[in-house]
Amino acid sequence: MSAPLKLPLVPAAYFGMVLGLAGLGGSWRAATRVWQLPSAIGEAIVFLSVAVWAVLLVLYILKWAVAREEALKEVAHPVQCCFIGLVGVATMLVAGGLLPYSRVGAETLFALGAVYTLAFAVWRTGGLWQGERDVAMTTAVLYLPTVAGSFVTAAVAAALGFPDWGQLFFGVGFFAWLAIESALLHRLLTATPLPPALRPTLGVQLAPPVVGAVAYISVTQGPPDILVHAMVGYGILQALIMLRLLPWIMKESFAPSYWAFTFGATALATAPLRLIERGDTGPVAQLAPILFAAANIVVGLIALGTIWLIATGKLTIGWVEISRRDTGTVGQR
Repeated sequence: MSAPLKLPLVPAAYFGMVLGLAGLGGSWRAATRVWQLPSAIGEAIVFLSVAVWAVLLVLYILKWAVAREEALKEVAHPVQCCFIGLVGVATMLVAGGLLPYSRVGAETLFALGAVYTLAFAVWRTGGLWQGERDVAMTTAVLYLPTVAGSFVTAAVAAALGFPDWGQLFFGVGFFAWLAIESALLHRLLTATPLPPALRPTLGVQLAPPVVGAVAYISVTQGPPDILVHAMVGYGILQALIMLRLLPWIMKESFAPSYWAFTFGATALATAPLRLIERGDTGPVAQLAPILFAAANIVVGLIALGTIWLIATGKLTIGWVEISRRDTGTVGQR
């Protein structure tokens, strides 16, 4: 009798890897235009993000096909469920990455990702509005369905030539960000401290102002204005707070959850570069090389840490055994 196949049960949170890699690829593309850096580096990172997205998407779909009960547990989880929205966000970022190579492919992926993202945001927000939520489960991942999803929709829509649609989604992301931030800060200031396992999710806190800044630049024209400078400034403050909290956050040993820091870090590098393209020569432009270097360090270290976990067999992930006569038996290693 042949041994059963083993299929990894990929958490939706792993799509955060695509966000970090695609974001870094976008930063390198902008740096190539501004500083004439080698274009091959940015394109290689973009295609790496596409490859990671393709593998994760196949595994995630297979999880629903052969281990539906485990997938439904993720949907019901008060924290992990928000990461499911990253499937659509990652798909739209891949669409933006592929735009120079195939407009039809980019538009198709964008449409699928945007519809998924909007539908999930409506469904998840509707669930939150019904109340009875444990305040201890209020974390920065609440930004993912509406804020991250809408800002990325806005930016990619503008890149595809639909800035008016992008402005609508920018509005969704902007006002959702302000509303959720107030609830999150109230929880952080008044409730019990985040348990160590949830502390890396604070990395998402860096993303809204700077991903929003990239979206705002994408859907507007003309010279930089005070709003985009303010958003970048607030993003820098968030980055400094993250550095101050790093020893507290790192009481949890390294895990793939640390990819939560990468999308914000890369957006913080991309926004100043996009502003330089608009003619900015002020403080933001002067900080651009530092922020770009920092983004590469952050993504590089987290990527190396992830490779180390895989190489040493320390990556904790569920798996399912698939035989010829049944749909699978779930295990854990």
